[in-house]
Amino acid sequence: MNETPSNFPPEPIQSMASSSTQAPSWERATLEKLAFASLQEQRAARRWKTFIRLSWLLLVVVLVWLSLHRGSTSGTPTGPHTAVVEIKGEIASGSDASAEFVNAAMRAAFEDDGAKAVVLLLNSPGGSPVQAGMINDEIKRLKEKHKKPVYAVVEESCASAAYYIAVAADQIFVNKASIVGSIGVLVDGFGFTGLMDKLGVERRLLTAGENKGFLDPFSPQTEQHRQYAQTMLNQIHQQFIEVVRKGRGKRLKETPELFSGLFWSGQQSIELGLADQYGSLDSVARDVVKAEDIIDYTRRENVAERLAKRFGAALGEGAFKAMRQSSPLR
Repeated sequence: MNETPSNFPPEPIQSMASSSTQAPSWERATLEKLAFASLQEQRAARRWKTFIRLSWLLLVVVLVWLSLHRGSTSGTPTGPHTAVVEIKGEIASGSDASAEFVNAAMRAAFEDDGAKAVVLLLNSPGGSPVQAGMINDEIKRLKEKHKKPVYAVVEESCASAAYYIAVAADQIFVNKASIVGSIGVLVDGFGFTGLMDKLGVERRLLTAGENKGFLDPFSPQTEQHRQYAQTMLNQIHQQFIEVVRKGRGKRLKETPELFSGLFWSGQQSIELGLADQYGSLDSVARDVVKAEDIIDYTRRENVAERLAKRFGAALGEGAFKAMRQSSPLR
């Protein structure tokens, strides 16, 4: 009697083999995709790091080049000329009318043999007495060193710290409608203590040092602090007055209001001895300096410098975003 051997059917064997090989294949494909994605992310991160390094290197090269060429004149003058340095806007650190920019421009003008005189073209409401004092001192030093005259020409206004600078010039020229003077010092601010009381807001200020909260707008002003601030202002005001007296000398016609902080028209300023005569940049170059060619030595933050600063900020922001995107914790 023939008996058929007992075996598993072939179909189920093939099906199991197929399923056993299919599962590892799917897992392998998924792992390959993850590994490939991770590799791409690493490559992108390396490219970005390389780009950042090259960009910073380019930025440093540009800034070095700008520092060496900033404010240079368009060409070397071939003949006698009048050198002009503009002082416009607020006189403050970091502005175009800062001591850093103005003094550098004046040094370039004085050191040029073709410059027969230096004209300060003023149009400023004032600003920092510290910056003005630094410019005033540098004007006097350069005049003594190079033996060249300095003239101040006022356009719309020459007030406060701007006039502090102007008195270092040999002569001051104004328009009859110019605003001149404002020989005074101020510190301004706000006090919100009454408003806070009405709103029921409590000010919590902790200090180490009993006067550390001096001039805090949310704390009441004490008489001691007020007197201290007034003494300091009076001292700076007196420094201003002495600079004006020394610069203008016997031309100054002192009145009780002269140093009170008032300002005058160009016409009145000549009558008071705050200015000498009417004139403009062109008329001073033509009639006083006797050199009609005018060369501008003014130092300004140019477009390239502004773009470099913006580029640096944008680059930093881009790097921060890239690091956030590449980070596994988001």
